[in-house]
Parts: sequence; C-alpha cells; structure tokens
Amino acid sequence: MSNLTHFDASGQAHMVDVGNKAETQRAAVARGSIQMLPATLATILQGDAKKGDVLGIARIAAIQGSKRTAELIPLCHPIPLTKVGVEFEIEHAINTIHCTVTAETVGRTGVEMEALTATSLALLTIYDMCKAIDRGMQIREIRLLEKAGGKSGHWQAAAT
Repeated sequence: MSNLTHFDASGQAHMVDVGNKAETQRAAVARGSIQMLPATLATILQGDAKKGDVLGIARIAAIQGSKRTAELIPLCHPIPLTKVGVEFEIEHAINTIHCTVTAETVGRTGVEMEALTATSLALLTIYDMCKAIDRGMQIREIRLLEKAGGKSGHWQAAAT
C-alpha cells in the first residue's frame, strides 16, 4: 500500500499531511457527459423545462459542489478555490451535453477532486431537473483530463 498516500504505514486511512508542501498554482480540468432523448435535449435548449434554466442551474450546482468537495470526500482537504469555470457543449448528433469544469487554487494540494465533483454534480443536476420526462438519461465518462502544479507537475489524459 506504499503508493496509496491515504494509508499510513500500518494500513490505516488518514488525511495526508500537506503542511510541509509549498503553495503553488494548481489547476485541474474534468469532463463528463449526459446522453438523453432528442425531446429532452430540445426541452433543455428551448428553456421549456418546468424547473427552469437547466444549464444555468447545473452550472451553479457545479460551482457550489466544487466548494463542498471536502464535505463529500472523506479524506479530501478543504481548499480555497480561486476559480471554477463550467462550460457546456451540445452534441446534437448524439443528443448529448458535455460538461467541462476547470478548478484552480494556490495551495498545497491539487484540485482534481473539486473538478471531478463539480462535473458530477452538474450532470446529476441535469438528470434531476429532467428525470420527469426522461428517466433513461445516461451519465458517462466522468474523468480527469488534465492537472497542473504541485510536485508531480503537469499531467494530461491520453486522447480517446
């Protein structure tokens, strides 16, 4: 278990000590998608959903979720976020909304979990707001695309 930093020498879970790490600029980008029926996508884009502006509310949910990541992930450090950006891309050919979140901080630990949590919550919010018309929506491929900063430096996912 020596490669898993959230376990101590005796195998017990613990919060990693980042007290001696230097504060650096850190960023992470995560992405995920939700596929739906054509009518559901049309409803979202026309703004006809009974619960309101689906993408606007999903954006706010992502930002709010990023700020609460440490409350949701047991061993995650609470960190001061300096930026959270949420972008939606519509892929009409496959009735899919892609969500990309960029999270940034100046700190001692990375923001990968904040970007991933925000992406997940944006997609879950879309599902929640539209489930009355399409319970078969599928949330897919939530993953880290890129991270920068800290001791391990820059990392980018291989293209799929």
